[in-house]
Amino acid sequence: MRTYGLIGFPLGHSFSRRFFSEKFERENRAEVYLNFEIDHLDKLPAILAANPELVGLNVTIPYKEQVIPLIDQLDETAAAVGAVNTIKISREENRLVLAGFNSDVHGFTESLRPLLQPHHRKALVLGTGGAARAVTYSLERLNIGWLQVSRNPSSEKQISYSDIDATLLEEYPLIVNTTPVGTFPNIAECPRLPYASLTARNLLYDLVYNPTETLFLTQGKARGATVKNGYEMLELQALKSYEIWNR
Repeated sequence: MRTYGLIGFPLGHSFSRRFFSEKFERENRAEVYLNFEIDHLDKLPAILAANPELVGLNVTIPYKEQVIPLIDQLDETAAAVGAVNTIKISREENRLVLAGFNSDVHGFTESLRPLLQPHHRKALVLGTGGAARAVTYSLERLNIGWLQVSRNPSSEKQISYSDIDATLLEEYPLIVNTTPVGTFPNIAECPRLPYASLTARNLLYDLVYNPTETLFLTQGKARGATVKNGYEMLELQALKSYEIWNR
């Protein structure tokens, strides 16, 4: 049976496994999606050996960057972002070939695009991790300038949270939260921003999707801003992964 899976640690209640299992059942596909929770990436070869019908993997925290040295063929987008979340597995001359891709860029770009207005030409990206790199790459493809916001700025493209004021929020009306702040169960938390200075010109996008509306989004919504969570991004990146595995 054609098999796909997810590697990461911990996995907990995986979005991917639920999403694909429901998709396969709904479309009456004889395919299966499995979780492979591994506490070290050196266990990946054993998983590949034990599952010869495995043709594709999703990669989540903490292995999106660590897995790159194991990849035989790296897609241009994944190389630019420095993270792989999709692996296509093929067999050539009795050896496994792993091709690495990043479908997060597609998911974010296509979920954000319909919300953009002409004045959304600059963005503040909260966070500096792997997710932030995918977001900044997407923003560049959309011709949107950006600054990253960090607790410890370390480059000219980074500022601190204390640097954000009403003037900056007007100049950078798009705000993307790539941090886990506000994720369940810590729903009373939100990034440290001057929310009272937000207006209807602002667009707040939160990669967090649990809860459906984080305090970050609630604060923006209360000031008339457009808001969106990361659930559609997850769906779109998952569908892109499936397309990659089956082309």
